[in-house]
Amino acid sequence: IEGDLPQQKVPIIPGHQVVGMVDALGTGSRRFAIGQRVGVAWLRHTDGICPFCRSGRENLCEAAQFTGYHADGGYAEYALVPEDFAYPIPDAFSDVQAAPLLCAGIIGYRALTRSQLPTGGRLALYGFGSSAHVVIQIARHRGSEVYVVTRGEKHRQLAREMGAVWVGEQAERMPVKAHSAIIFAPAGELVPAALEKLEKGGVLALAGIHMSPIPQMDYERYVFYERDIHSVTCNTRKDGRELLAEAAEIPIRPHTTIYPLADANRALLDLKRDQIQGTGVLV
Repeated sequence: IEGDLPQQKVPIIPGHQVVGMVDALGTGSRRFAIGQRVGVAWLRHTDGICPFCRSGRENLCEAAQFTGYHADGGYAEYALVPEDFAYPIPDAFSDVQAAPLLCAGIIGYRALTRSQLPTGGRLALYGFGSSAHVVIQIARHRGSEVYVVTRGEKHRQLAREMGAVWVGEQAERMPVKAHSAIIFAPAGELVPAALEKLEKGGVLALAGIHMSPIPQMDYERYVFYERDIHSVTCNTRKDGRELLAEAAEIPIRPHTTIYPLADANRALLDLKRDQIQGTGVLV
């Protein structure tokens, strides 16, 4: 909306974590029934034949298209989606609870997978927005301790309420080193700080769609001892299916702030001003 990504279609209806009821079916559509509740995520098309698609990495497909970017999204009463890229929504979730899982949740899930968190390991989260507040629930359900570095007292308080064993503003003050870490904040200066608080052999996942420049780093201080950095790009449909199944089992309860569709502009401004707890949801 503010130009962080180049425009692909003008005009465009934004919105890419969408929940609704099937109102009509295209010719040959058989996966869903009229009236069935489905969700739409960011990824909405791949070619299915490239080396990435054929190796389970469709998120890297050169022909990938995205909801609310290449095609109209969910800030509307009706939306069109290819049936192969829609998800049945588990009964465990209301529409409002399900919506944040379809982008923030899926990206958080993929970032957690990319971080290779060992069973019972310590996880550090940098930033505590929509994705992080889903990830903390998954990690704790799997038996991990979670440490959170974030600005803003309301975010720190929410992290404490959600079970973080330590919460602070600066990574240097973290009392232990993590086995895995995820940076959600688009701040490149966090990379060396996170690496320094990572155990030998640990993995740092970078979950943002963009990031400010990463400072020059001393190799032996920050990267040596087989510390790995993994970027995160979009998601696969497998990520979405796995997340929704595990989220229903836990069950995950996203924190949401609800806005009527007519107040979409106010929701965007609140998001820009960091005034939303959890995820803003239009209804």
